[in-house]
Amino acid sequence: MLTHDQKISRITRQLQNHHGTNPVSIKKKSVSHEVPKPNDKRHLDEKIDVSDLTEIISIDPKNQTCVAESGVTFVDLVNATIKYGLVPIVVPELKTITIGGAVAGCSIESMSYKFGGFHDTCLEYEVITAKGEVLICTPENENKLVFQMVHGTFGTLGIVTKLKFRLVPAKPYVKVTYEKYQTLEEYKAAIWRRFENKDADFMDGIIHSPTEYVLSIGNFVDQAPYTHNYDWMRVYYLSTKKRKEDYLRTPDYFFRYDKGVTNVTPKTFLGRLLFGKFINSTNILKLVEKFRRIIPADKIPITLDTFIPFSKINTFMEWYEKEVNFFPLWCVPYKIVRKYEWVSEKYFEKIKDELFLDIAIYGLSKRDKNYYRMFEEELIDIGGIKTLISGNYYSEQEFWETWNKKNYDTVKQQTDPKNIFRDLYTKSCRTTRGLN
Repeated sequence: MLTHDQKISRITRQLQNHHGTNPVSIKKKSVSHEVPKPNDKRHLDEKIDVSDLTEIISIDPKNQTCVAESGVTFVDLVNATIKYGLVPIVVPELKTITIGGAVAGCSIESMSYKFGGFHDTCLEYEVITAKGEVLICTPENENKLVFQMVHGTFGTLGIVTKLKFRLVPAKPYVKVTYEKYQTLEEYKAAIWRRFENKDADFMDGIIHSPTEYVLSIGNFVDQAPYTHNYDWMRVYYLSTKKRKEDYLRTPDYFFRYDKGVTNVTPKTFLGRLLFGKFINSTNILKLVEKFRRIIPADKIPITLDTFIPFSKINTFMEWYEKEVNFFPLWCVPYKIVRKYEWVSEKYFEKIKDELFLDIAIYGLSKRDKNYYRMFEEELIDIGGIKTLISGNYYSEQEFWETWNKKNYDTVKQQTDPKNIFRDLYTKSCRTTRGLN
């Protein structure tokens, strides 16, 4: 088994031996959690193998920090840290999302209303540049702009190979209370009250319909009168509609959506009885990847996260009901911890909200319109942001009105001057659609 330094030496040699400007992509052990894109040109790239970066290097119970390689999955991380009564501060909903992927894609979850994204809990990165140089990046050192800009840029500025991040004390169980509301105004008031008071460990919700809103409030507890998990017959998002409260083991709480958020497969009782124990997000993504050559792109359900400024949520929901009208939706309140360096300065001049709502659409199968483009146009109009994991149709000018081109180009020149990782616009808006 290689040491971390030996793994890094292998990766740097592979990059140093890559000549010319042909693009490269990353080969990791875990499945990609981007929305599948059958026409993605990255399938043809030379691969930089980082599949052995899966070690948890150290856990420091006293200082409540962890150092781990970027390919560590959150399910392995939670299982390791909880032995010390600690967990990561933000744990994405799917078991095999990696910590490096969470930084590259800015993952959030139900602690995000207080702490922001997983990236906001990180203290240090080890980053390998396209030239094979190894950079240690912190918010204070000479590589502080690199540290900030690797967030949300999907590996286009370098390969994050090791992370140091904060942990938080945890208890064995989570009690979840399901608050029910009939109007958006009531729902917003409840979210804002919790946001101001910071009086719960977790907050997310399901919007079942325009007249049925559920806010799920979770808190760590030492004991539980019973526990449920949602890894077979039970469907979590449906339980929020029926139940008043619930108790889950802490790891089961973190991965309650692993069978799907609102797009659970199989959908029928019989299907779940026969196959539900064995089908999860990872297996579905592996199957789609294996058969991508024969799966039509228009058969893949629409999946996207829309980050809506809290002050604009009424405008967005009015548009959404009129133009899309697909429910249920996942709602994750998200605190903007700082004016992020990867977001355009002009954007923050227009949008002053500290709280955003991630309104997440999973499983929309309508294909009578280009819904991805419709969302982009609406979000540009109201000042929202769409994550880049799905189909993207921005013009280059539109794109860089949201993302910070000045900072991006500065770091790109330092870490990838020959553009072998591709630039963020090209990778997310063209390469993934099969365009040059």
